Amino acid sequence: MTVKTNERPGTRAVLRYSRMSSYKAREVLDLIRGLDYTRAVELLDHTDRAAAPVVAKLLRSAAANAEHNDQLFPEELYVSTAYADEGATLKRWRPRARGRASRIRKRTCHITVILSRMPEDQIARLKARAEAQNADRRARRVAGSRRRQAAVVEEPELEAAPPEEMLEAGDEELALEPGEEVLALEPADDDEERDAAEDEQTGSVAEAKAAEKRPSPTKASAKKAAPAKVAAKKAAPQKTTGRKKAVKAISKIAKRSPKKDAN
Repeated sequence: MTVKTNERPGTRAVLRYSRMSSYKAREVLDLIRGLDYTRAVELLDHTDRAAAPVVAKLLRSAAANAEHNDQLFPEELYVSTAYADEGATLKRWRPRARGRASRIRKRTCHITVILSRMPEDQIARLKARAEAQNADRRARRVAGSRRRQAAVVEEPELEAAPPEEMLEAGDEELALEPGEEVLALEPADDDEERDAAEDEQTGSVAEAKAAEKRPSPTKASAKKAAPAKVAAKKAAPQKTTGRKKAVKAISKIAKRSPKKDAN
């Protein structure tokens, strides 16, 4: 004998007239049907579907109803039934060419989620698994705290060790003899340190100014080499270009007398 939809046992939550098609809602409901509550919530939170947030909100509502109305723990529930029925369709019109119109159908649906309590043996297995996981976490936490305490206890022993034990093989010469004492250097007064810093600063400034006034060796050598270059240019024979030669030849022809030309 089949059980009617509205007579199925469990705690339910119903969403009516959801503005989406029943086909889109059923694709998401098929993912969580038969899963426990915690696993179903995690799956819906990471599902990239437009209906996933709507179904997740409805699932949390069903768990709240079971907790407050039936005094059940959400960790002991599972999705026994989840389905979507078609709702009313809103009809709209869109104008088209030649004075015609096309129909727009805005679908709606009614989504129902029913949560039921798991069997006792399955609940016992889940509790045993949770206790094992908690014990493992507790053991790791205790081991970490013990390691930290051991590290804290070892540090003062290293600080209290004598300097002879902390010296390496090459530093034996630096060890103090029984009769020697370490002399602590007294810090200099603030006034003396300030005067010394000022003296150093003034000395460096004076040296920089003297260096600027002093001619550089490259400039001095250039000044000495300048007269020698001028003298060398004067002593060297000047070369005559082809244009100058032509001018001289023309001037000689113009100066010649007509008698010499006739002869």
